[in-house]
Formats: sequence, structure tokens, C-alpha cells
Amino acid sequence: MVVVKQSSSNMGKFLFLLIIFIAVGQMTQTMYVPAIPEMATFFGVRAASLQAVMAAYLIPYGLSQFVYGPLSDRIGRRPVMISGMVIFLIGTVIALVAPSFDVLLLASFIQGMGTGTSGAMSRTVTRDCYDGDDLHKVNSLVSMGVIFSPLIAPVLGGYLSEHLGWESIYIFLLGFGALVTLALMRSFGETLPVENRRAERVWVSYRYVLSNRRFQGYVVCLIATFAGVATFEASAGVLLGSVLKLDPSTVSWLFIVPLPGYLLGSWGSNKLMKRLGTNRVLFLGMFALLTGAITIIIPGMEGLVTVTSLIGGAFIYFIGAGVLFPAATTLAIQPFPHHAGTAGAVLGGLQNLGAGLATLAASAMSAQSQFNLGAVLSVMAIIVVLSLVWIRRSEKNDITILAS
Repeated sequence: MVVVKQSSSNMGKFLFLLIIFIAVGQMTQTMYVPAIPEMATFFGVRAASLQAVMAAYLIPYGLSQFVYGPLSDRIGRRPVMISGMVIFLIGTVIALVAPSFDVLLLASFIQGMGTGTSGAMSRTVTRDCYDGDDLHKVNSLVSMGVIFSPLIAPVLGGYLSEHLGWESIYIFLLGFGALVTLALMRSFGETLPVENRRAERVWVSYRYVLSNRRFQGYVVCLIATFAGVATFEASAGVLLGSVLKLDPSTVSWLFIVPLPGYLLGSWGSNKLMKRLGTNRVLFLGMFALLTGAITIIIPGMEGLVTVTSLIGGAFIYFIGAGVLFPAATTLAIQPFPHHAGTAGAVLGGLQNLGAGLATLAASAMSAQSQFNLGAVLSVMAIIVVLSLVWIRRSEKNDITILAS
């Protein structure tokens, strides 16, 4: 397969369109968080029940990618991206007029099913266009660019809900989603040439990708890392708003404080990979995850909920996530130039499905406890450690087989 390189003059446009495309899904996931108390009152449910909104969004966001990835290998990336955005717009309209909490959950499900296309294609179109160090560089730039949408979303959501009501959040998402859809239709070119499309059976593609032991390890690493991030995003709003009784504006600002940590980690991931090598960079990311989780769980063991430990620990955890995401994504998808759509679907699908299940489990736990959040993050960090050990052993086995 010939990699369809983007010229330097087109790279900025390519990255901009890809980042705002991904941003729709990112903003939808977190924008409502500052409005959780208001939404809980409106729908007559406990504030902790609003965590199920994120689970209802993330689970189809993950599952739908298993369809979008192989489908894009057959018919191209562009039609899949645009179709997903149309589904998202339908879900957003339903959320805007939802008369009950159950309908809101259904709307979130449809939204996630639509934006799942961004989860799969964000990893796939970069692989279509770049290879090697360039691929890691682009993945790092995309990670850095995408982080601005979660930075903006809670602040904007807090402002809108405080002054115009929680419904204004979904009005904004509807307008933003419509503009992104039009931009894709007008300006985003196809990255998979017709001659490079594959019509093999879906199960054959999945078997080929999933049989790679190192790919398995990187998938588990990404699932656990993102599950920790999603659990924090689902729990922080409850702890800050309902437990500490902070106003929506304060919650929104505190909510975004950890996100620059992710930006710092993504920037460092590309720089450090060239100087330290793959294994040391992955170790640094893993160490940051463990440190952040411990920072949160220790005060929680004494029954405390403190802004300093909660936000400070999350900042450190997000640094680790920022280091691991572009590095692990690049290393996982690099071996599959002919199955980029399928590999991207597995990465994105399992990653977000795992995150959805983690937040669903968290919603069943006491949302008033910082210990529970710290415990979940600690478990996820330990899983990352085990996955990296698995990868190291797989690499040694491969070397042994080649030597014999």
C-alpha cells in the first residue's frame, strides 16, 4: 500500500479538519458535566445517575467503531465520517427535546453511535497519510489539538447552563455538529484511494489484526488508560458539585485543570521518544498513572474529598495518559498499513467500550467517595503495568523465534 502523504501546505488544513471532527465527540462527552445538578433536578433523578449519561454515550461510541472501521476499508473514509455525523445530529435533536431521563439516555446512545466514526477514523486517516516517525508526530499533534475541546467544553457548558439553562448545551452541540458536517462535505478529501480498498470478509480482517500479541498488549494499555480518564470525568462533576457544593462555574474551571497535563504529556511523548526510546517513554507514562492514582486514593482512604488531591492527582494521571496515548496508538497501528480501518476500529472501539463499562460500574458505586475514584484509577494503572509487561515478553519471544 502506498501511503498517501499530505503535502506541508495541506497538513494544516488536514489536521484542522480532523481535530474539529474529533472535537464534536470530545465536547459531547464532557460539556454537560457542570450542569449535572441542574439536569438531575429537571429529570427528577439523583446526581450520581447522570454518570449513566456518559456510559450510555461511550458504550455505543465504542461498539459502533467495529462497524465503521471495516466499512471504511471497503468504501472509503469520507462517506463513513459524514454518515456518522448525521447520526450524531439526530441524537442531539432528541436530547434537546427529551421529556424524560430515559429518553435522554437514548439520545446519548444515538449521539455516541454517530460520533463513534471519529473514534475509528481519527486513528485511521493518519495511518493512511503518514508512516514511521511522521505518524507518531502527527498523532501527537492531533492529541495536543484535540485536548482543547475538553478544555473549552466544561467551561462553555458551565457558562451556558448557568445563564441559559442546560438545554442550551445541546443547542450549541447541534450547531457545532452541523458546521463540522458541512466542513467535511466541502473540504475533507478521501484518504483511501479506490485501488487500496479491501473487500475481504470482516472476520478475516479482525482475526489478522487481533492475532498480533503486541497489538493485544497496546489495546489493553489504551483501554485501561482511557477508562481511568473517563471515570474521572464522570465522577469529578459529582464530587465537586454535589459533595463540595461548588457552583457550576467553579466546577467547570476545576474540571479542566488536569487537561493541560494531557497536553504536556502528548507534547513530551513525541520529543522523548526520539531521545529515550519506546520502552522508557512507556515506563514514564505508566509511572505517572500510578502516581496520580495514589495521590487521589490516599485522602480517600480517610474519607476525605479535597480539591488539591483530586485535581492534583488527576493532573499527574493525565500527564501519563498524554504520554501513552500517541505512543501506544502509533506502535499498535504501525504494523497494519493494509488494515488501518480495522486496526483503528479495534483500538477505538475497545478503548471506548472499556471506558463506558468502567463509568457504568462507577455509577453503581457511591459517587460521594474520593476513595472509589482513586481505587478505579489505581486498578486501571495496574492493568497498564501488566499490559506493558505482556508487550515486553511478546517482543522477547519474537526475538527468540527469529534467532532460532
